[in-house]
Amino acid sequence: MSENNPAAGLPAAPSPVRTLAVRMTDDLRAQLDVIAQLNDRSVTEEIRLALEAWVETSKSDPKVLARAETVRAEIEREAKTKQSAIEAIFGGSAPAPKGARAKPSNA
Repeated sequence: MSENNPAAGLPAAPSPVRTLAVRMTDDLRAQLDVIAQLNDRSVTEEIRLALEAWVETSKSDPKVLARAETVRAEIEREAKTKQSAIEAIFGGSAPAPKGARAKPSNA
């Protein structure tokens, strides 16, 4: 589940680890403590493994996949709208960097 598949035989660069606070009932925490003890793992490791499994399950969930396609289409529409706006403002050319001045012509 948490295996890294290094590309081209090279070790994968370690990804940064971030902290996540999770609120849960005392009953759920007690159950989690027991499961961690039975599996000879920390509660943190049990939570990480459960979240990895949930993410993998979600990747093949038809509802999640359908929503991902909808979101992707919305992002593409927004990007096209913004591109059109930039072209309308700048005539299809990229705006000059800040601080750059137009060179005077020798006409």
